[in-house]
Amino acid sequence: MERGTKQSLLKGYGWLSLAIVTEIFGTSMLKLSEGFTVLLPSFGVVIGFAIAFYCLSISIRTLPLSLAYAIWSGVGTALTAVIGVWIWGDAWNAYTVGGILLIIGGVVLLNGSKKAETAGKAAEQG
Repeated sequence: MERGTKQSLLKGYGWLSLAIVTEIFGTSMLKLSEGFTVLLPSFGVVIGFAIAFYCLSISIRTLPLSLAYAIWSGVGTALTAVIGVWIWGDAWNAYTVGGILLIIGGVVLLNGSKKAETAGKAAEQG
């Protein structure tokens, strides 16, 4: 595992970003597949999620699992909710906005806890 270097973290976040994009693609195709009854979008679901999980697995080589998974699922869920409102006409109300803000807040808190943990370890070693 090549944790810690700035370049390896950037690679990890790059893979994580690709995982998020392909997961959102797969989820959007899920809506279009109409319960896997439409063939082409059904293939899009399988391909999108396969690529998403592959990219996520590469990202956790350099990123902590808890952080990567929280970002992947949180950002994916929040962006999918926005796409649902924007493209599919899903309800946009206080619950939707509140849920998205809570997801973002959770990801920020997890990211902050990992940075604090890293700083604490560096102080112990230094």
